[in-house]
Amino acid sequence: MQIQDYNMKIEFFKYQGTGNDFVILDNRSEKYSQITTDQVRKICHRRFGIGADGLMLLNKHDKLDFEMIYYNADGNPGSMCGNGGRCMVKFAKDQGMYKSTYRFIAIDGEHEADIDIHGKIRLKMNNVQQVEYHTGHAILNTGSPHFVKFASNVEEIDVVETGRDIRYSKQFEKEGINVNFVETTDQDSIFVRTYERGVEDETMSCGTGVTASALMNAHNDRGFNRVEVKTPGGFLSVEFNKLDDENYENIWLCGPAEQVYKGEIEL
Repeated sequence: MQIQDYNMKIEFFKYQGTGNDFVILDNRSEKYSQITTDQVRKICHRRFGIGADGLMLLNKHDKLDFEMIYYNADGNPGSMCGNGGRCMVKFAKDQGMYKSTYRFIAIDGEHEADIDIHGKIRLKMNNVQQVEYHTGHAILNTGSPHFVKFASNVEEIDVVETGRDIRYSKQFEKEGINVNFVETTDQDSIFVRTYERGVEDETMSCGTGVTASALMNAHNDRGFNRVEVKTPGGFLSVEFNKLDDENYENIWLCGPAEQVYKGEIEL
């Protein structure tokens, strides 16, 4: 049975990580493998569907604990989603998958994660080995491409209009880019607002964007860093080792994730 079957009832789970919200389908039986772009778009629509920044499938994997498949709210397959990865780990645990360390594969390769005694999910991100530095901004890939713009008045910025202008500029129009507006609030603290491609709007939080922004605000030029990050949806932290201005490793995105509700939708 496939998801496009007429009037099929789909059991879904809604999760959020600092306000970045996702619909998750348990696809270990492969019943949702043929989901279509239109169906994802409808499910994620905040007026005519469940409403979410993206949709994820929990798939079986032969060697790892699971595979994470991610779709943007526009229905298209997405790049790595950091908050989505943390929510997926929490979902796996809630479905009875108890591990001290979770190992899974996403579109950008293998990841590992754990859940601490306070319930926060720590997700290991891929190393970063290239950064483009420009006057007032930087460009790097933390599983998804990010434009990190440094600012002193992030609360006042029209993130949607300004972010859209950058995302659809000639340089980025074809592939798109996520745009982060970052304000340093303390030596090791930042405030981040993000315009996300695929959602084409500001989201309450963006895990890969928070990661990119934190890397660009390392307070130690060499060695271990921990950056506290405030987003409109809550607080995250990023731990990493900075080797030099273009090389970062042992990167961990840390923060909460929880189930909001579960239900059924008929397509």
